[in-house]
Amino acid sequence: MVHCRQKYAVLWVLCVSIFAAVCADSSAWAQSVSSVRSFDGGVAPLVNLSGRGNLYIDGQGTQGYLYTPGQNFESFSFRNPTTGQAWSGAVMTLGPQLSIGLIQGANQSGTPIVLPGPPRQTAPLPSIQSTILDDIP
Repeated sequence: MVHCRQKYAVLWVLCVSIFAAVCADSSAWAQSVSSVRSFDGGVAPLVNLSGRGNLYIDGQGTQGYLYTPGQNFESFSFRNPTTGQAWSGAVMTLGPQLSIGLIQGANQSGTPIVLPGPPRQTAPLPSIQSTILDDIP
């Protein structure tokens, strides 16, 4: 009797796992990774997530998410946890062959991926010296 219960338990687990594998979201199976030039000049992986998002990670610690909801628009958000620098924004693209920046598949059809670089560091502002207002005590 115990041997029969073990058979049914194993059979039940097998059936549930087969059912879960068949019903799983097939778009998660289609994730891919391509290599792009990183911000520091090396090579970084660009993970094509299921849907319209891409994940960027490089060896310097910079992490980023790029989202392309339409054919000619892309929003991005990057952060480097080691330096604390973060930048985000959006960019309009003109197509795979006319986009400015680092493009995945420049001469292929499809949606262009533009990796915007980090903003330039500006010099600190000089102190303001004025005699119009007296110093507040």
